[in-house]
Amino acid sequence: MVPKLKQYRALTGLLTLALILGAATVRAADSVAGDDVGWPVYGNDASDTHYSSLKLINTDNVKHLHAAYAVSTGTLRSNEATPLVIGDTMYLASSWGPRFVYALDAVTGEQKWLYKSNIPESVGRFACCDVASRGVAYADDRIFVGQLDGTLVALEAKTGKPIWKVTVVENKTGASITSPPLIVGDKVISGFAGGEYGARGYLSAYDAASGKLLWRTNTVPGPGERGNDSWKGDSWKHGGAAPWLVGSYDPKLNLIFFGTSNPGPYVVPVRAENKPHDKYANLYSSCVLALHPDTGKIEWYFQFTPADAWDYDGVNESLLVDLTVNNESVPVILHADRNGFFYVIDRRTGRLISVDTFANVTWAKSVNLESGQPDEVPGMRPSDVHVAKNICPSMLGGKNWHPMSYSPDTGLVYIPANNLCMNLQQEKKIDYHAGIFYLGIKDFDFYGGPGGFQSEVVAWNPLTRQRVWSSKDPLWFDGGTLATGGGLVFHGTIDGWFKALDAKTGEVLWKFRAGSGISAAPMTYEIGGKQYVAVVAGRQVTVPTMLGKIGAPIVQATGEAGMLFVFALD
Repeated sequence: MVPKLKQYRALTGLLTLALILGAATVRAADSVAGDDVGWPVYGNDASDTHYSSLKLINTDNVKHLHAAYAVSTGTLRSNEATPLVIGDTMYLASSWGPRFVYALDAVTGEQKWLYKSNIPESVGRFACCDVASRGVAYADDRIFVGQLDGTLVALEAKTGKPIWKVTVVENKTGASITSPPLIVGDKVISGFAGGEYGARGYLSAYDAASGKLLWRTNTVPGPGERGNDSWKGDSWKHGGAAPWLVGSYDPKLNLIFFGTSNPGPYVVPVRAENKPHDKYANLYSSCVLALHPDTGKIEWYFQFTPADAWDYDGVNESLLVDLTVNNESVPVILHADRNGFFYVIDRRTGRLISVDTFANVTWAKSVNLESGQPDEVPGMRPSDVHVAKNICPSMLGGKNWHPMSYSPDTGLVYIPANNLCMNLQQEKKIDYHAGIFYLGIKDFDFYGGPGGFQSEVVAWNPLTRQRVWSSKDPLWFDGGTLATGGGLVFHGTIDGWFKALDAKTGEVLWKFRAGSGISAAPMTYEIGGKQYVAVVAGRQVTVPTMLGKIGAPIVQATGEAGMLFVFALD
């Protein structure tokens, strides 16, 4: 799976960060002083760094930041979108479908047009973890929207008028689209969610002009496909491995990178032997895949958690930067996995360069640098007759989907991390039924990890392979982060605070009470010589409710909402 890489063993102390980002679009928008600077894609660049070099708002003046305007999304709960800004127009998606997509004047918040999806609320029963939409994508005067009912829609960017609509996946099987597609040239590339329902994952590419299907790649291999023998019997048919989060793109290598979800079901003996170094690794679940965008061919894969027994999705973003190793520039992926380990991977080959824990980890002692295999702690795999106790991190992960960011100014990655542990027991067996949870959890208990806090923003140095600082919060599920050239890191919390931290020290320099929990990643832009920072608020409902006592404080802390807040200086 992971070839030897002896030349990289002396990583600590030998690397210098080139901070050359891997996408051609990375800083092009920020490069001309005085020009308006937008936010053109989900992570601001194809490398998904969630970084902007804008610095009119900085450590010296952020204390004067105030709300410039606010706009209702028109929906309650699970508002998780990061808006785009193209020119002077902001494009914003609501939750529930999205039920609405707005084009707004980015300076005033005035509505330019409104798209209504008319998706019924009944689709929510097929969405595992709430009715979120994380935003839209833009290319060639078109807006592309993945929808909760499994469809992908192209809209005219100037009017909101639909151009074409295709079905990516059948929603009633328990599949949904909650994240924006990745645009590469004339291709719109989308995955979907559904691992908890036994959906068999795949990625699809569509022609941006017509919506014609160009290719489709299964993320659970069937008979005759490489990796099918990593599944026990015919369990591949409902194997999960859904690529439901946002992808990234390296134009120099011409490779796209997508993570995949947990395998299905949670009852491991259905699909594997439920032991360390299991011969049934369940490819390509809990993986990052490198694919050719022109054909969908898998170039390489790296599996974070083979034969996963803990719901450690591998979907978290692949953040692309270049490291200089002994005067050689090495293109890498930075990945903070749900399993609690931080991976640095050569994105040309999938070779593991370094791996370290960034969160509290009890299920494994370490990860083998040459094989990539975790060294599991005995007794941490649950079964129908064994309750595995004190598993850290919990299935919510050391980091969940909430995006981390990377600053080339500090050389640090800013990780929204969770500090929860769990006890877990599985059922003996489970039967598959389309559109119904395909899990098999007999009993579970979630609780806070050590230290008296449940989440934190961790500033991680991929060069020294250690945390530099952390900013702790009382409740789990901190929102995504934004790093800026002003020396700031912005993020929200699930109990409704929006904060600006000093990127070098973690000191809280400013905060705003948003009134509802924030999961979305913030963004920033500049128009007319004025910088703005925007974030969407509207907390989750499904996940806190499902988790009982550990979720109750989140439900009690703030109400449901759906608001866009835009901030500026006087």
